Amino acid sequence: MLGEQRIATMTRHPNPSLPNPSLRRLIQAEPFAVRQALQDLLNHFPLNALDPDQRGTVEVVLAEVFNNIVEHAYADDPGEIEVEITQIGQHLHCMLRDWGRPMPEAKLPTGGLPQFTDGLDAPEGGFGWYLIRAMASDLKYQRDAEQNLLTFQLEIDASSH
Repeated sequence: MLGEQRIATMTRHPNPSLPNPSLRRLIQAEPFAVRQALQDLLNHFPLNALDPDQRGTVEVVLAEVFNNIVEHAYADDPGEIEVEITQIGQHLHCMLRDWGRPMPEAKLPTGGLPQFTDGLDAPEGGFGWYLIRAMASDLKYQRDAEQNLLTFQLEIDASSH
C-alpha cells in the first residue's frame, strides 16, 4: 500500500474544553503515511493550539521516533504504529506502540552525538536519539508481548493556548 494514506482516527476527547484532551492514531508504518499522520496530528487539538516553537519541538521529536520505528523496527516489513498524545497540565504525555523488532538489547540508545571523522563533513545520520533525549523527558521503553512501547513527556506552556 505504498503511497496510500491510511490513518485511523480515534480521537478520545475531541472537545478542547474537556479535561486532558487526547489524540490517538493508528498509522501505517511507511514513510509517506507517517509524514501525513504527523501533519494530521499537528493540525488537531491540543497540538494545533501550541505556539510555533512548541509545535516545532513536538514535530521534531515525533518525526524522529516515527522514522526510527519505520526504519529499524519494521525495516521493509509492513506494520502499524499506534500513537496517543494527552495533554495534562504543562505536559504532553506521548505513547507510541509498534509490533516490529525490539530495540537492541531491549533498551533505548544512549543518544550520544555521532563522531565526526574529519573537520569538514558532518555525519549524515545519528542525531535522532540525541535530539529526542534533549527535547523529551521521562523517556521510557519496554518490550512486552511482541510490542515495543515508548513513552515520554514534552513540556509545554499551556497558557499559550
